[in-house]
Amino acid sequence: MCELAALRERRAALDLVAAEADRARAGSGRLVLLRGATGTGRTALMEAVAEQASGQGTRVLRARCSPEDTGVSFAAALRLLSPGAEPAGHAGRFPDASDVLDDRTFAARLWQTLYSFAADAPLLVAVDDVHFADELSRRWLVEAARRIDRLPLLLVVTERSQYDIDPPSAGLAHALSPTLVRTHTLAPLSTDGATQMVRADFGDASPDWVEDCVRAGGGSPLLLRALLDDLRAEERDGTLPESVPDTCAALYPGAYQAAVSWWLDSAGQATAGVARALAALDGDGMEDGHGPAELLARMAGVDSARVPGWLTAMTRLRLLRPDPEGRPGYAHPLLRDAVLSGWSSVRRQAAHRTAAETMQRRGDRAEPVARQLLRAPVVGLAWAVGVLLDAAALALRDARTDDAQVLLRRALDEPMPAARRATVLIELGSLEFAAARSSAGIPRLAEATRLPGAAQDRVRAAVALGTALARQGETRAAVDVLRGQDEHLTDHPDLARLLLTASALLSDHDRSIREEAYRWLSETAELSPEAVGPAGRTLLVRYEATAGRISADAAMRRTRALLAEPVDPLAEPFLLGTAAAVAQWADELDEAERLVRRGLAGQRPSLLHPMHLALLNVRADITAARGGYGELLADPEAGAGAGAGMGAGGDGGDEGITGRTWWPGGSRPQPSGPANVHAHAVIALVETGRTQEAARLADAFDLGRTRDDSWELNRFLYARGVLRAACGDPAGALDDFLECGRRQTAREVVSPVVTPWRSAAAECRLALGEPQDALDLAGEELRLALVWNTPRPVGRALRVLGTATGGRRGLELADRAVRTLRDDGAVVTELIPALIAQGRQLVAAGERARARDPLREAAERAERLGAVRLRALAEEALREGGSRRAATALTGWEALTGSERRIAALAADGRTNAEIAELLHLARRTVETHLTSTYRKLGIRRRAELATALAERSAEAAGTAGAAEVTGAGDQGT
Repeated sequence: MCELAALRERRAALDLVAAEADRARAGSGRLVLLRGATGTGRTALMEAVAEQASGQGTRVLRARCSPEDTGVSFAAALRLLSPGAEPAGHAGRFPDASDVLDDRTFAARLWQTLYSFAADAPLLVAVDDVHFADELSRRWLVEAARRIDRLPLLLVVTERSQYDIDPPSAGLAHALSPTLVRTHTLAPLSTDGATQMVRADFGDASPDWVEDCVRAGGGSPLLLRALLDDLRAEERDGTLPESVPDTCAALYPGAYQAAVSWWLDSAGQATAGVARALAALDGDGMEDGHGPAELLARMAGVDSARVPGWLTAMTRLRLLRPDPEGRPGYAHPLLRDAVLSGWSSVRRQAAHRTAAETMQRRGDRAEPVARQLLRAPVVGLAWAVGVLLDAAALALRDARTDDAQVLLRRALDEPMPAARRATVLIELGSLEFAAARSSAGIPRLAEATRLPGAAQDRVRAAVALGTALARQGETRAAVDVLRGQDEHLTDHPDLARLLLTASALLSDHDRSIREEAYRWLSETAELSPEAVGPAGRTLLVRYEATAGRISADAAMRRTRALLAEPVDPLAEPFLLGTAAAVAQWADELDEAERLVRRGLAGQRPSLLHPMHLALLNVRADITAARGGYGELLADPEAGAGAGAGMGAGGDGGDEGITGRTWWPGGSRPQPSGPANVHAHAVIALVETGRTQEAARLADAFDLGRTRDDSWELNRFLYARGVLRAACGDPAGALDDFLECGRRQTAREVVSPVVTPWRSAAAECRLALGEPQDALDLAGEELRLALVWNTPRPVGRALRVLGTATGGRRGLELADRAVRTLRDDGAVVTELIPALIAQGRQLVAAGERARARDPLREAAERAERLGAVRLRALAEEALREGGSRRAATALTGWEALTGSERRIAALAADGRTNAEIAELLHLARRTVETHLTSTYRKLGIRRRAELATALAERSAEAAGTAGAAEVTGAGDQGT
């Protein structure tokens, strides 16, 4: 039935033959030449012509020429006029094979035979694929065409007519007068005709499935018929295959592949070479205004003059289809695969190399050239390495780390100097380690440290390897790697200082090694400060701060002085990251943020470096201090550490910390233990009222099995304690807080600026009815907080001590906590619980009316912050204090945070989320979170309403300002 569907579009050709047959029966014969490209159905049409003539009582002589005929004289004519076709009563007229005749005499005898056939009855002579006929048969057919104008004989011939790279020989009719020939050229199968063919076999198929088949058929009845045969064989139990495959390997028995091979063989070697070259390019090399002709010609080893014409012809036949950018390509991936399948791997690789060389020579962009190199053998020339590395850099810029790894691995196949190979190994090892979070990448980093090269390169490799080992829990091995470079750095004191600093930083992963490293650093700094350098001395400031030996003012004075000293570029990240941590503890959040931004700007996120993770951790700490819970949960990088992978070069995407990325059984390997990102996420989930999600995240880590001894585990223990306390389990929370404190104290980390475990434990003691233990913990917390002496730890300690003390003294301490925290607007997260504690103390003192103001302020501030838990506590305290109405939920412009206002203004101005994220240096997910909160507070549903809402706000503000101005003028007059 599909053949009938295809023949419906050949009605014009059949009508032409029928008309000429009528003319021939009247004694005026003619030649009808049916021309068409390979696969357009010439043979099927010839069969229909023969059947039509037979049905009208016309005798039919048929012959089909083949490539084997070309070397045999009169092969086509003899096949047409074989003795088996001789009419009765004409015995002996056909030339005998034993006759010794010259060509002209033999041709005359053949003509006589044909004449005798025509004399008996109307005759149709049908010759298929005449382009394959031997030369003598072609001449004989041309001569016959000149003689049949007075005979009841119609000569119908099909001939291949297709634009090939090699110019075709002259056609059969080129030497004939146009009056003797009627020519009809077969067009490619129309979309409607192809659709009917598919529907004839698969009537219940979906429109998309049918369209897919039509595209794979490429306007060729031959290809489409073969595809339908394969798909019919794949059909099981009356069920269609789910889709048309993209590769021939998925088709059985392979009729489609055979049909494509026939099409290519018919086109000739040169055309087949260009066709396969186009398939191999798959769109590459045709950008930036470059035409494909020269490139395809070089790949196939042909003259480029006819390539544009071939592309045009194949597009008109619908075998090719331009993409949206106008680049030629195959109409369907299956057709492309079938074209490629006939090429050996050796020839294909050679063509890809030729393509890469040609594209590089003419100045194409790195990425398409690199795609050709990925499929080519080793080039052995410097330009190939440069192209691959440039393409890898672009992939990293776009956060396509998988692509970058593939390119870097391929670059390592090429010969290159040892220094450059070390650079590639460091980058690739860093990416592999970040992607797998396992030992992957470590062998490459180790190899980089062994390569000869500049001392700076060896140090960079050692730092990357040490970072990977430390994150794997092999801290001793990490420090040994760094110290093992000392023998190579006798003439490089700056690099020796850098390794000393890096060793101290990496030692944070192991308590005993940390103690050893900082003792060594301190002793060296006392004897020779220049041997430690500014970065190392800043580490010592940080160490003294955590040990409770220095105030924030003194720490910042020393840190700022060290920042002003000249520093080696390799050591600068250590200085900036450490200084940012000290500034964040000192509640200098804006300064800390500037230092983080500066430090990250100087980092290559794709390279393992201990300070990249440290900088991201500080940025997360800043966000947490400001109460940016939504930002912490929406943006993996805001949380730093594990969820961020390698920062901008990682594959974290926009899933957020609580998405599938870090749940057990997620799509990525789990880290060996919890990180800072997880601690912040647990607390943010608790504060936003999502305790069940927080519990699932906390339970994702089996802390009893981890060997981790880093500060990040201590931070996670504290976060889990916060969760347990919020869930009404003060005993479990107390265990976590005390274990956190035990571990931190063992590391000589006693200052509450790191983790305020004593205040948290004191609140648990109170909940468990142990007031004296609570007082002891809270008093010690306040003593240590006063050493550092910044509002956040001091205010927190005063609040808890006031709650533990109770009475008039407790109220005084609570009032002092609120005053202390009000002096620094950056620590609103601590002010809210202080206001709640103050309100509760006032209620306990019988001053219920006075208690309502701080409690309502706490509720309103919590609402602005999105701190659901704290708002609930404030509301509960209000009810306990006898308030008949809860705090008013904040909505409208005043409820928006500063970040929400900035983002809303940009969105109303027509900026996309991606543009806003880039302008404000945020993740797109963060922008989306802020906009969702903004819509809720403004009472709108969509982005389009933002402009109206903000315009109303502007009008309201203008009206208020105008009223104030009038009032002011009146007062002045009075």
